[in-house]
Amino acid sequence: MMYGRTSLSKQLLLSGALGISLWGCGGGSDGTTSAGGDGGGSAESASTSGTSGSGGGTTAAGTTSSAGGNSSGSTSAGSTSAGSTSAGSTGAGGDGAGGSGAGAGPAGAGGSGAGAGGGSVTCPSPALRAGDTNKTITVGSTNRSYVLHVPAAYDGSKPVPLVVDLHPLGGSGPSERSGSPYPAQTDPEGVIMAFPSGLSGPSGGAWNVGPCCVKNTDDVAFVKAMVAEVQETACIDPKRIYAVGFSMGGGMSHYLACHAADVFAAVAPAAFDLLEENVGDCNPSRPITVISFRGTSDPIVPYAGGHSAVVSGMPITFLGAKSTLEKWGEINGCTGSPSAEDSKGCSTFSSCEGGVEVALCTKQGGSHEPGNAAVGWPVLKRHTLP
Repeated sequence: MMYGRTSLSKQLLLSGALGISLWGCGGGSDGTTSAGGDGGGSAESASTSGTSGSGGGTTAAGTTSSAGGNSSGSTSAGSTSAGSTSAGSTGAGGDGAGGSGAGAGPAGAGGSGAGAGGGSVTCPSPALRAGDTNKTITVGSTNRSYVLHVPAAYDGSKPVPLVVDLHPLGGSGPSERSGSPYPAQTDPEGVIMAFPSGLSGPSGGAWNVGPCCVKNTDDVAFVKAMVAEVQETACIDPKRIYAVGFSMGGGMSHYLACHAADVFAAVAPAAFDLLEENVGDCNPSRPITVISFRGTSDPIVPYAGGHSAVVSGMPITFLGAKSTLEKWGEINGCTGSPSAEDSKGCSTFSSCEGGVEVALCTKQGGSHEPGNAAVGWPVLKRHTLP
């Protein structure tokens, strides 16, 4: 499946499917290679973990890497007991307020960095090298894949945020890495990113968000296992883990906010809503910041919401952009009414439990688009887990 710029009419003709991204969103692949093609995790051996980045990789004891390029391997999912670290301030305000404080001071002996909240995270050594690596992790009895992106600004001396970026229907981790607008915003800050691949459903690579769009897989468990694995190899602040996604990936971002608020500090879905079929099951363990991006002329996920039967045998009903905003406001105990749209089209509930924000950023005349990372990232990074 091609992921280049094309006209909307051609997009609809080629996709015939909810949320397939057929035009670039900026950012190159930086040497990323496809892990098994669009839409599925690779089924490789579950005995090694590839950790090489572009230009040669760094390997930890007991792992293997391929010289001079990306490697793919697999490892059993495990848990990471990283210390609790708080950074940045939480609260409503304009874009960019209260930036994400990094670890206080350089790493000490053993690669340990202290966070702004007084906790500590032991930074793995040696530090990961910059580049993209195709990784495979075993979750239950299934091999799942993701691309680990390490920016040049990451030096492994202090805890940094982790952003999980989820692809649209028919996509994959490598295709999302190539098209995502977020690396341009996060790379200068040394933020680690992970681009997981969904398993193949009736319409290609997809995420299981309940009524749609791939059966018999627990994608929440997969994403949590992936996050835990990344924490074992990169110096991640456990209080600054975020999820973003486009279209079906936006749907998975919503789903993670509902079911994994213990891991994710905030989410930024684009071109997707909450669903009538399972919104009643959205009971996050704590209030969570949600900033959504929607276009008023989206032909695939209508701004006003409604029924969709694009994925065979898995019909869904979108709540609609404004109803999703209101529902998240209710879930998060927000009071009052959302603000009028600002210059970026964002309407925000700012008086919510736990100091979280709930926002809808609307693009008038906007189509099926991945959202504005330059607006989303400043909002995400000023919120941390309590």
